[in-house]
Amino acid sequence: MKNQRIIRDPKIMLGKAVITGTRITVEQILRLLAQGQTVEEILHNFPYLKREDIKAAIKYAHEVITEEEVYYFDEKDFNKIRKIYS
Repeated sequence: MKNQRIIRDPKIMLGKAVITGTRITVEQILRLLAQGQTVEEILHNFPYLKREDIKAAIKYAHEVITEEEVYYFDEKDFNKIRKIYS
């Protein structure tokens, strides 16, 4: 998952994915879009961002979700795991 416009650095925003050269997180971009802001509004409010940065944030989020592995545990399995770590 190589995206030149998105970086993760433990020294920047606690290691959250950010737009390169900024402290704007992918999470912030997604939140603004989810709240109904348009790309144009985001670019107006953050003039140092480019349209490609917004696209890169969306692409990054898509890649993270797509690569996520989901495991199913039934209640019996969950109780076994809970006992191990209790």
